[in-house]
Amino acid sequence: MNKIKSENNGIGDGAHRRIRTDIIFGRLAPGQRLRLESLRDSYEVSVSTLREILSRLASEGLVTAEGQRGFQVSTISEHNLREIAALRLLLESHAMAHSFETGGVEWEASVLASHHKLATMERRMSAGDLSQTETWKRYDWEFHQSLIAACGSEMLMQTHAQVFDKYLRYQMIALSHRGEIAAAEHLELKDCALRRDAARARDVLIAHVEGGVSHALETGLLAGFMGDA
Repeated sequence: MNKIKSENNGIGDGAHRRIRTDIIFGRLAPGQRLRLESLRDSYEVSVSTLREILSRLASEGLVTAEGQRGFQVSTISEHNLREIAALRLLLESHAMAHSFETGGVEWEASVLASHHKLATMERRMSAGDLSQTETWKRYDWEFHQSLIAACGSEMLMQTHAQVFDKYLRYQMIALSHRGEIAAAEHLELKDCALRRDAARARDVLIAHVEGGVSHALETGLLAGFMGDA
């Protein structure tokens, strides 16, 4: 019994990660109805497991439960994007300050390594290679997580990751790549970490996030999905 339950949980967790990733990376579009029969075939899990997964995603704000009508991918709006960006700034700047105070040599090494991966992918993107956008954004996530990894709070790290994913969803839908500007901001954030300059890092982060919001809106690709909320 326990073995069967464990296997079922493993299958459900795997499907949860896949559906969550597909929402964040825009393969399941904002406002799209999530029909259980179709999802069952795509993700190879039972309808009852899907209901549990979608309820879990609803608690994360990525899915909306519509009572008897089922589920849909949560819609997006400019107001929501700006709220998510503001929350990200609040969490990340607070966590960076603590991380810069307490991070050791291992933390510095992780910041350098994650920045190297991100910078390599940014150069490819700037050269016109858009074939690995998901890898680029995964490295972006890893770099920003590395900056706060020494903050000393697992709950803060987890909350930041959830907010970052919601922010990332907007960027992926808009295919928001700011090229050399964003790359330069990442480089300065890396340098601030090594200098332990939390005040300058906060200023750079504000420009970085606000610039990302503006660019995502300016692409026009979000407009077709926008709601009023």
